[in-house]
Amino acid sequence: MTLVAGIDSSTQSVKIVVCDLETGRVVRSARASHPDATEVSASAWLTAYQEATADPALLDGVAALAVGGQQHGMVTLDEGGDLVRDALLWNDNRSAQDARDLIAELGGPAVWADAVGSVPVASMTVSKIRWLARAEPENAARTTMVVLPHDWLSWQIGGRGFAPTTDRGDASGTCYYDPTADRYRNDLVQLAFGHDLELPRVAAPSEVIGYTPSGIAVAPGTGDNMAGGLGLGVASGAAVVSVGTSGTAFTKTSQQTHEPTGTVAGFADATGEFLPLVCTLNGARNLVATAHLLGVTLDELSKLALSAEPGSQGVTFIPYLEGERTPPLPDARGQLVGLTLSNMAPANIARATVEGVLWSLAYGVEVLREQTGEISSITLTGGASQSEAVRQIATAVFGVPIVVTDTFESVAVGAARQAAWVLTGALPDWPVPVLSQHEPTAADQRAASEIMERYNSVLAAHFGA
Repeated sequence: MTLVAGIDSSTQSVKIVVCDLETGRVVRSARASHPDATEVSASAWLTAYQEATADPALLDGVAALAVGGQQHGMVTLDEGGDLVRDALLWNDNRSAQDARDLIAELGGPAVWADAVGSVPVASMTVSKIRWLARAEPENAARTTMVVLPHDWLSWQIGGRGFAPTTDRGDASGTCYYDPTADRYRNDLVQLAFGHDLELPRVAAPSEVIGYTPSGIAVAPGTGDNMAGGLGLGVASGAAVVSVGTSGTAFTKTSQQTHEPTGTVAGFADATGEFLPLVCTLNGARNLVATAHLLGVTLDELSKLALSAEPGSQGVTFIPYLEGERTPPLPDARGQLVGLTLSNMAPANIARATVEGVLWSLAYGVEVLREQTGEISSITLTGGASQSEAVRQIATAVFGVPIVVTDTFESVAVGAARQAAWVLTGALPDWPVPVLSQHEPTAADQRAASEIMERYNSVLAAHFGA
């Protein structure tokens, strides 16, 4: 048995899976926690990796590994390759004004979308390097190179025996890399930082970039969304919808998107193609909040929701409890609309919450469709997809066939799949664990059309979007 390892270095933790190269079966796994903050020392990621791999048996016999890491984070290095300051993570919003400034300075969001496929927001690395130059000029002066979290961890795992290296997928999340031309936009780095920076080499998708001190081949790695796409087998004409703390929807295309408002991020994927993606802010926590409101458990909320009719008798739950990114409504708040004496019942409120969270992602899928063409099926994943109500109601919101994945570490498995690719020269066809499949009925399709029309009308009337 040939073994490969995938490493998911996320915001919260590091998760490692060791897989059989031929089948993708996970034969070993481990994890360790990361600090709970939006600004952490990159060294904490290495410490967590070392903790997770402390048992030498974990990586025994592993021939290749790859890292899938949280996107966008800014890791600053001095001329000796040492850390200048703690890394700013994707969810650190101190650079929000810097993003707005950069958009204006280049000539508007459409100019950015045309240049690199995405528009700066606070999470993007280009906004963070502008913040560093503006807010910490002394640290900026010491910084000679900026790398991404997965780049840095791959370099450390490789014993710093090769130059810091990235891939197209993760690089496309910086907003200073053009995935179509496969080159950095150094002019955008200079616009943001005031002068040029050293940047990691962009490796080919199946290239061995180096070896660990023990001789394990190191693959390029990629960003977490791109690794997730590998783990979930995303294909053209289908979309992956993940319902976790936040939500994402993405698909695979052969041409990069350049959506002019920035609603769709025109990312590259980890195979040499593209991964247009939309992100929502409000996911599973809305279900938790409604369960608290109704004084029930999550299982009881699911049963309540399934006891109500599709459409919740006209109750509309706009799930913007923490503002929203898609559409861009950062100051919006959640709303319950359409309540009457006859429909104001716990079951309808429970179902409307599920429908509202799923509608928010269906809205994102519609924006993707406008950019990429037909999306005829959905792979539903993420923590909230394990809710029976979410699984059953999804067809009545999306109106297309739904495949629900079983719980598995899709990012880590996707990274392991890339590691297998660098060994064999062919991307292996590993199965995705499926929990259930759901075909929409005619009633589901009618409900999906009604829900989309009603929710879009409320969105326009209450938020002008």
